[in-house]
Amino acid sequence: MATSSETVVTSANDSTADSDYMHYVEGVGHIPRDIYKHVLSDPLGDLPRYSIHIVIQHLLMFITFITLASTGLSLHFGDLFWAPLILAPLGGPDVARVIHRISAGIMIFVAVYHVFTLIIGTYDKLSKKKFDIIRTQIPTLKDWNDLKHDIRYFLGKEKYRPKMGKFMYKQKLHYLAIIWGTFVLVVAGTTLLFPEAMAEFWPNPRFAQDLARLMHADEAIMAASVVVFWHWSNVHLVPGRFPLQWTFLTGRITREHQIEEHFLEYIEDLKNNPEEREYLKSVLKEKGYKTEGGEA
Repeated sequence: MATSSETVVTSANDSTADSDYMHYVEGVGHIPRDIYKHVLSDPLGDLPRYSIHIVIQHLLMFITFITLASTGLSLHFGDLFWAPLILAPLGGPDVARVIHRISAGIMIFVAVYHVFTLIIGTYDKLSKKKFDIIRTQIPTLKDWNDLKHDIRYFLGKEKYRPKMGKFMYKQKLHYLAIIWGTFVLVVAGTTLLFPEAMAEFWPNPRFAQDLARLMHADEAIMAASVVVFWHWSNVHLVPGRFPLQWTFLTGRITREHQIEEHFLEYIEDLKNNPEEREYLKSVLKEKGYKTEGGEA
């Protein structure tokens, strides 16, 4: 299914001779790195990206995060003018406190379920010899090189962006930040909610209480800032994606978006999908590129 794209930036006439720019796939030919740029997000999508498990986990994490941030920060900064504007519609501080704790319980359940599915899924792939670290959120040396390449690209010192896999370096940083933030908030929140029980584990319970009170509030502010000003802006506000990138809701992605941001993932899919290879050959021919079994 063809999807809309804002700009097609390359053609056979303006391609570079840089060998890293072209990627050869048997049965297709040499594929240029940046056929598409600033692709519009389409809720229908062409290709699967996230399973229904991931979509539901992300949605629950999103809802609980918004609820926890709004209730928790309003309770913590209750003497500021904006706090009553949030707490009053919820039924006041006492009700908001209950909502906050229920949301925290759901978030912890989602986190535990995520770890459980991660362990089971990894074990299954290892046993079938299908585990590929490139398709995981585990940082690699390539991510560091992609980051340096991208910085040079945005400074105008590279002609094109790096070839990235299923998860690029930015998404891995977001993922690691969420793991760290969730861990800190859960430990600090549990210490505040169950002081006597947690005193059994902390060597200095009074210091642990003071530290937990400080970390719970500060980490919440930092997490809200990171999500709003970094994660959301990178995912939904960049050119071509505004006002919403639909993949987190539908689990699907357009092939143009896949080629633009997850080039190596698309190439991997291409090797096992004859119909997609024929479609891409027609696209390349249309743009004046030579393909295998056909002339430009």
